[in-house]
Amino acid sequence: MDVSEIIIPGDTPGTEWRLPVLRFKGGDPKAPRTYIQAALHAGELPGTVLLHFLCERLRQAESEGGIAGDIAIVPQANPIGAAQSHFGELQGRFDLGSRTNFNRDFPLISLVDRATLIEGLDDYPATDRLKRQLLHMALGADLVLDLHCDDESLQYAYIDEAFWPEAADLAAALDMEAVLLSDGESSAFEEAVGFAWKYQVPGERQSRLPGKLSVTVELRGKRDVDPVLAKKDADGLWRFLAARGIVGEEKVPLAAFSGPAVPLDNVEIVRAPEGGAVLFHRNIGERIAEGDLLVTIVTRPGQPGGGIDVHAPQDGLILTRTSDRLVRRRGDLMKIACDSPSNVSRKAGALEN
Repeated sequence: MDVSEIIIPGDTPGTEWRLPVLRFKGGDPKAPRTYIQAALHAGELPGTVLLHFLCERLRQAESEGGIAGDIAIVPQANPIGAAQSHFGELQGRFDLGSRTNFNRDFPLISLVDRATLIEGLDDYPATDRLKRQLLHMALGADLVLDLHCDDESLQYAYIDEAFWPEAADLAAALDMEAVLLSDGESSAFEEAVGFAWKYQVPGERQSRLPGKLSVTVELRGKRDVDPVLAKKDADGLWRFLAARGIVGEEKVPLAAFSGPAVPLDNVEIVRAPEGGAVLFHRNIGERIAEGDLLVTIVTRPGQPGGGIDVHAPQDGLILTRTSDRLVRRRGDLMKIACDSPSNVSRKAGALEN
């Protein structure tokens, strides 16, 4: 395993950020190249610990000549966010300087312009340098996995329709409970990678990308940082790499993915009608029917009519729910994967994940 660091100068005198990159050299130049990163939202750590255990197995495989395709791993992709605290609380999701989500505003370029990402880096602030370095590394691979987690959540993924159903092997290997099929229309990291591949020939859009994959994996919830789960997920990711012929002596067949795969338009985001204390009546992983009582918001404690009930807009599977028990008006409460489109219109691109 080769360990190197990318140095990102800070925006004030005397500061800099170090981005460790772990690389495993493959023995077969025809095998797919893989790039995996975790903790782009710096407080989302299930992916970081997964990669800790995966690298143990990769080092063993490397010593035995068992790695076919090059693998690059960035286990802590956001040292800038990891250093941001406000009143003792980590603020690793949004850059405090620009108020921009660390998983948005990645450059949307054609693959042929990849080299321009790291040209003239002195012209950019540190957060943009970080994003350009990450995207540059990812565009040197064929398979790109961005490991995140949700709040309280099942295991699921955002996968561009251009990679589906070929990517069902990843969903099966990681025992995902659902897949959300995205349209690739945002500036999130995995969609910026997909954009570059789709427009490999500038001005000409490819709708299918065989042999390629760029995906956001949601590894359950933020508190699911656990050695048993991390080792299980590392084993699952190993099975995926083996099935794609990247590790091991031969490709390993996988069971079929059995969970729902729904477009983003079919995701109901249940929001609080008013601010107050949250009482959940249903948990993640439960299948619910239209009209079921999901949540009570206690808006005026102790007063008659001081609670508001929120009911299911349609049948579906509860994917996520907030861990907060005090919410603001219109705050997100749940995501529900449904068979039919939501009646609530959404902006193109990824959900706020």
